[in-house]
Amino acid sequence: MALSHAPELRRKHRRTRLRTLGFLSPWLVGFSVFFAYPLIATVYFSFMHYNQIKEPTFVGLRNWTYVLTQMPLFGPALWNTLWLVVVMVALRVVFGLGIGMLVTKIKTGVGLFRTAFYVPYLAPPVAATVAFVFLLSPGSGPVNEILSALGIDSPPTWFNDPAWAKPSLVMLSLWGIGDLMVIFMAALLDVPKEQYEAAELDGAGAWARFRYVTWPSITPIVMFAVVTGVVQTMQYYTQALVAGKLASGVSVGPGTVIQPGYPDHATLTVPQLVYSLGFQNFNTGAACVLSLVLFAIAMAVTTLLMRKRAGLLSAED
Repeated sequence: MALSHAPELRRKHRRTRLRTLGFLSPWLVGFSVFFAYPLIATVYFSFMHYNQIKEPTFVGLRNWTYVLTQMPLFGPALWNTLWLVVVMVALRVVFGLGIGMLVTKIKTGVGLFRTAFYVPYLAPPVAATVAFVFLLSPGSGPVNEILSALGIDSPPTWFNDPAWAKPSLVMLSLWGIGDLMVIFMAALLDVPKEQYEAAELDGAGAWARFRYVTWPSITPIVMFAVVTGVVQTMQYYTQALVAGKLASGVSVGPGTVIQPGYPDHATLTVPQLVYSLGFQNFNTGAACVLSLVLFAIAMAVTTLLMRKRAGLLSAED
């Protein structure tokens, strides 16, 4: 009897597998087209000399040697990218959490405050960067005029100073902190009020309530904010490029090629270097090597953060 049902069971299992594959097919197509194939192609072209015109020719590790040992701008670009990852992500998480806590405590006009903090996030990156470069212009910017009126004789030159260019980009990112504010605000409102009441009855102060009630409840959200922030900052491109071009004062016209990183390569990031190599100098092999290095660093940092011993997640999470 069991043998007579075997073909039917096999057909049933086959239908189940096909049904499962059908449900998974949108993800499988998207993964194959937008991740697997581009990654394999990037690895392939990293061993090729390819100028996007002639057929690629195999050159072995020549592109890797050039990028890792001979490219003069690789070090500054990598340093700037990692600096932005550490400083920008940390400050955005701290400021986003702080503003989220502030908004949840406001009793009157909460809708107005939420809107005021969130609206800057909706500004297009190019428009926001243009506005910030104007506000921080060393010669005619209102920020330096206000600082001079307050008695500061030598205000910073912001995007025109290598020492202040990256902090200026961080200020720009903190101005558009509305996305993290909303995420943290939702997480804070989800913390059970009964736990706060119990902590107050036990005599816990504000810091103790945050440490033992709020923090354990929002650590998964903090983890999400840090990981996504690292991935996004590793791809930091538009704001740094626009700020450098505007601050340099060079007019952009048809056929104009401007090397990114003004001033003195202080705003040069690895994604800018990838674009410059691949689409301005047509050195696709070296650009692919840079992309793979950036991908490896992002994966390593993300894996490190995802490990429980990184301290962002408790053992039960």
